[in-house]
Amino acid sequence: MRLYLIRHGQSVNNLLWAETQSDQGRSVDPVLTDTGRAQAECAARFMRDELHTHLPLNGQANEAARPMLLYTSLMTRAVETGEIIARALGTPFVALPDAHEVGGLYWEDKTTGEKIGVPGPNRAHFETRYPTLQLPHTLDERGWWNRPHEDKTLRAARAARVWEFIMAQHGTRQDILGLVTHGGLYNYLLAHILNMPTRENIWFTFNNCAITRLDVSPDELKLVYQNRFDFLPPEWLT
Repeated sequence: MRLYLIRHGQSVNNLLWAETQSDQGRSVDPVLTDTGRAQAECAARFMRDELHTHLPLNGQANEAARPMLLYTSLMTRAVETGEIIARALGTPFVALPDAHEVGGLYWEDKTTGEKIGVPGPNRAHFETRYPTLQLPHTLDERGWWNRPHEDKTLRAARAARVWEFIMAQHGTRQDILGLVTHGGLYNYLLAHILNMPTRENIWFTFNNCAITRLDVSPDELKLVYQNRFDFLPPEWLT
């Protein structure tokens, strides 16, 4: 299995923080900025070039060498990023709800500091706006989140579930796939994959639309590269 972990492109919340160092006025489920969409286009070109200039995992030349599918978090910034990449690569585009950012969807009461869960978009929303996205059968009109703010104690276990799902579906096969996810979840996920502790003073930098590649076989796991962003122009590095 070859797995590409891709962080979403720059969101309006990322831009807000970069400009103000504050989350005052943050969106619960932010969209991409124009820069974020441009970053996703660059990431798609990089992946397309790499996939067509390297042999597939079985060592046989194959002009259709591209991800078997692209998974994505259901957060809007990830779906928008994934849609751009999936379209460029001509690959199936599949929702993986557990791949969402830490905390889930929530707004914060500035008076009390309480973080309150907010329902995510529902099935009709995704079917209308992202018709190529394959949705889980469990997603209905109530929205995909419908939970309280995710406590820190739950995050490592969720990252483990994401990895267990990927390994169960693809770990013993020659599949090539991608996962569009988020910086916080990426840290829990990579720590789990590498059997490292998850601590506040351990952090893997993961820029917007950067890519990490893992090659997995029954006998070994190779971290081919981490947080690769050399395909982005300097002015689009965020």
